[in-house]
Amino acid sequence: MALFGYKVRSPQGNILTGTVEAREQRMAVDRLRGQRFIVLEIGEIKKRASRDILDSINFLKKKVKQKDLVLFSRQLSTLIGAGVPIVQGLTILLEQIENPAFKKVIASVREDIESGTSITEALGRHPTVFSELYVNMVKSGELGGILDIILERLSAYQESAAALRGKIKSAMIYPAAIALVAGGVTMFLIVVIFPTFVKIFEQAGARLPLPTQILLAVSNFLRRYIIFVIIGLIAFVVGLRQYYKTEAGSMYIDRLLLRFPLFGPLLRKVAVAKFTKTFGTLVKSGVPILQALETVAKTSGNRVIEKAVLQAKESIREGERISDPLKASGVFPPMVTQMISVGEETGNLDAMLSKIAEFYEQEVDAAVSGLTSLIEPVIVVFMGVVIGAIAVAMYMPMFELGGLVGR
Repeated sequence: MALFGYKVRSPQGNILTGTVEAREQRMAVDRLRGQRFIVLEIGEIKKRASRDILDSINFLKKKVKQKDLVLFSRQLSTLIGAGVPIVQGLTILLEQIENPAFKKVIASVREDIESGTSITEALGRHPTVFSELYVNMVKSGELGGILDIILERLSAYQESAAALRGKIKSAMIYPAAIALVAGGVTMFLIVVIFPTFVKIFEQAGARLPLPTQILLAVSNFLRRYIIFVIIGLIAFVVGLRQYYKTEAGSMYIDRLLLRFPLFGPLLRKVAVAKFTKTFGTLVKSGVPILQALETVAKTSGNRVIEKAVLQAKESIREGERISDPLKASGVFPPMVTQMISVGEETGNLDAMLSKIAEFYEQEVDAAVSGLTSLIEPVIVVFMGVVIGAIAVAMYMPMFELGGLVGR
């Protein structure tokens, strides 16, 4: 994400300045215009290389966590539902917030509201904390007089989304740990232990078999050029991240990920679950369909899904039904588009989207469990084969050495 500094005029005529994060300047302008700002000036802010490094290390920078936002939304919903004015409610919550970064943001929001700014506009000035989805839902609640209900739905949605992410992360931790430990042990055997055995065999005059010679060449290469290998890996990762920041790069990588064996179907199910959950929450909260689709597209996390949803939005603007362009995109499974079509015909689109989201969340659970149970034995077998090959290469010269002793 790039950081853009802007100068805009609000609908009330006030001149405002600030920063917004986006992949490119066009997306930053669209985001500001979506908040009804007139963009006067905008430009990318170049960060120092040292600052980029610090920003990339999460534990050196205090961030607003998802649980902070969930707790804030639920507590503010309760206060507003009890008849507490918004400014007073924010004052009460400020005393309870422990995260300094989040406390600073809420204090700024309270000051903006006290000065006459709408709640939606005040939250929209902090896009790194309050997403476009969050701001749009608050806007619908503010206009409809049901802000407490909307905040409750937001907290429930955030908890559900966090649970989905948590399931995927937790499922990947164990296989990643096994791979990391096994890889470390393998490197230790090749770089440290194996050369010691080879020296013993060479001093005894034993002839090294071909597998041992190949492993010795790998060991010598790693010992001589390990620094360059590490630098090359780091450069590859950095270059890949920079390429992903481009529009063509993100589209290519996201399309490739959806086609990737094993992980591709899981990512598609996660994307569908997130799309239907977010879209259903927005529709149920009273957000207009076109605005909801634009928000869903920007929060999809996958450029292929984003492109399909934005194309569907344009088709709907021209009078088509929601299900038809989604079906034509080829991204969404037939069951999803059929159920959306039924929801359109019956007038229960939000309920149908919620049912689809529940179904695909269950599908994600099953897919994660299946993938985890498959990955673990594959990693164990692979590392067993690698370590077994190393052991064979280490012990094969012993037979030659035994023959020399016998002669």
